[in-house]
Amino acid sequence: MRLALFQPDIPQNLGAALRLTACLAVPLDVIEPCAFPLTDKSLKRAALDYGDKSQVALFPSWSAFLAADARRDGRLILFTTRGAEPYHRFSFRPGDTLLFGRESAGAPDEVHASAQARLLIPLAPGMRSLNVINAASMALGEALRQTGGFDG
Repeated sequence: MRLALFQPDIPQNLGAALRLTACLAVPLDVIEPCAFPLTDKSLKRAALDYGDKSQVALFPSWSAFLAADARRDGRLILFTTRGAEPYHRFSFRPGDTLLFGRESAGAPDEVHASAQARLLIPLAPGMRSLNVINAASMALGEALRQTGGFDG
């Protein structure tokens, strides 16, 4: 299981993702460019004291992410407000990568086209979207529950 962020806009969300993935022992993929400077120093600052416990891979582009060795196994599962299937009804597998788009604009069509599944998190009527890391926490929790990821 992996978590991936496509061109994140908000450095604090990246920090929250680093902490989330460190605590759940899940690798994090960050697909650039980010909307903020991403340097070793800023990454360490965002990670706080979880940096040495995080497994982070940085990819300079969408094409570099798709070409990575980690993409050879498992499915790419995109979480999107344009998704057709609720995430809690989907059957996750251990090799899946859970992908979340930009906070400001979601994921472009080329990202949608590359995904093997497009899932949504059902919201109350009239609500537009969740914070990306809140959504990632919900999705990752369900995926790990289904695949035995909490069993040690």
